[in-house]
Amino acid sequence: MVLSDVFASPLGLAALLAAVPIIVLYLIRPDPRRLRLPTTRFLIDADGTSSSRPLLKRLQRNAVLLLQLLAVVLFATALATPYVPAAQSETVEETVVVIDATASMTVESGGTTRFERAVDAAGGAVTSTTSVVVADAGVSVPLRGGTAADAEETLGSLRPTGAPGSLRRAITRAASLAGENARIVVFSDFAGGSEWRSAVRAAEARGFTVTLRQFDAGGADNVGIIDRSFAGGEVTVSVRNFGAETVTRQVSLGDERERIDLAPGDVRTVTLPVPPDGGEVRLSPRDSFPVDDIAYVAAPADATVDVLLVANDRNRYLETALSVITPVEVTLVAPPEPVPEPPDDAYDVVVYTGIDAEAIEDEHVAAGRAAVTAGGGVVIQASESMPAGAYGDLLLIDPGTVASNPTLARPADAELTRDLSFPPPERYIRGELRSGRALVSTAGGTPIIATDTRDGGRVLYYGYIESASTFKYDFEYPIFWKRSVTALSGRESLPALNLATGDRLPIEGETTVGTPRGEVTTASLSASDPGFYTAGGVQYSASVLSPEESAVTAPDVDESAGEGPTTRQEERTAPDPLTEFVALGVIAAALAELLALRRRGDL
Repeated sequence: MVLSDVFASPLGLAALLAAVPIIVLYLIRPDPRRLRLPTTRFLIDADGTSSSRPLLKRLQRNAVLLLQLLAVVLFATALATPYVPAAQSETVEETVVVIDATASMTVESGGTTRFERAVDAAGGAVTSTTSVVVADAGVSVPLRGGTAADAEETLGSLRPTGAPGSLRRAITRAASLAGENARIVVFSDFAGGSEWRSAVRAAEARGFTVTLRQFDAGGADNVGIIDRSFAGGEVTVSVRNFGAETVTRQVSLGDERERIDLAPGDVRTVTLPVPPDGGEVRLSPRDSFPVDDIAYVAAPADATVDVLLVANDRNRYLETALSVITPVEVTLVAPPEPVPEPPDDAYDVVVYTGIDAEAIEDEHVAAGRAAVTAGGGVVIQASESMPAGAYGDLLLIDPGTVASNPTLARPADAELTRDLSFPPPERYIRGELRSGRALVSTAGGTPIIATDTRDGGRVLYYGYIESASTFKYDFEYPIFWKRSVTALSGRESLPALNLATGDRLPIEGETTVGTPRGEVTTASLSASDPGFYTAGGVQYSASVLSPEESAVTAPDVDESAGEGPTTRQEERTAPDPLTEFVALGVIAAALAELLALRRRGDL
């Protein structure tokens, strides 16, 4: 046991030091004077024995000292605030508030949104102990077991997202936070399905009272964009009429416009070219749920990828694979022909295949190095007469002899090779990897496909000898080359740049990201709001593309469950101070001292 288990202010015991000067004074007081009495009549009793008892005399003589020391001890004890633990009962009203902050809660009606009305109503549901659970892009708990004031402050700070969410998960989370006999109050439009009902039943089965508050005004005439896809340099959006009447909408992107008619429940698609730097696909006129009337489109300023194909032996399979990739522009050159002038400062990608070692010139290799320096890439395809010395460090392997019929190891998990099947080549060039990472290798360790970075750009080694490979006949062959050209050029594809709300941005490490709500620095970020995002110099977009969220109407729910808050008694231990009793002891000791002094004749 420590002093804090008995005293609330143990420092008060320092007052015991006041006993020291009292004791010193008693030690240095002068000795009593001896007086001769003329008779012993009063000192001897009738039996001739002394009437003075030595023990009693000693106690009488030191009684004042003892009473003074007792007063000091009691005074010091009072200053230290002694207490005893005591059990106390407290009546607790506990509420867990569940707020739906998903996209459908931004439907407008009468100048306010569903979310704003839900938050106002939630303020009237808080009790002495309140937790707040938010159904947004995930499920968040901004307040756990706070006071009524804390709950009101938390509710006032909430904002709706543009992302779909799970009300079922939010109610389940609320039940996991709730204490015994707690009340759960759910504020939502209850649109987009009825999965939440299972969570309500589960919470009620555990003994919780669940109250449902529905906010579903507006949205009966909603028409929204529910899907978006890209092909080449075009975007295709799907538009659905969720209302009960036929409507006409204009779909626009940049300078392009198209008018569509939609009967109730109809879905129409519109394909529009993506302008440089992207834009916004808009439906007009807007309706009470404006969030799904816009689909954001991010695109690089120059989407065209300029590819220089350097070849003496025409590789029609590779030429065809590259030519069908949109928006790739292929320029052919056969050494020693001079390199054509690139459209900009350098080609985005330079591919070397079927090169005659005697024909290649320095300017052909220089074109590849210029592409790498400009942030682009280089591909070197293996051949039995490969001019290894001319490529220098652009060639990722140290080439050796020609070998045949290898066994391939399992491909590495990488974006270029994911979900693709690579057959073993009939012939290949043995060699060790100089630098970089092998994505496809033989069982003996020779790289067949390898990648690395150089001077701000990227390098790819393609170890299939085209005349001795069946991969060129595979439907996955052009897929591989599309991925390779996109990755080597340093340009993200349109699908990679355009996300749905709730998706995570493809960032690595701590990055400053520009969002629709301002800049944040983070290593991981979910695109919870529709709009444009900027990270690492790349612009991304996020749009509400959820048929469930766009189905903003819902049948009425039973709001009668759980009328009024429930309460419970909580037992807790609290200190019960004894200071008053000790103070009374100090007063009693002082009075006893006065009586002792009077009895002794000093007063």
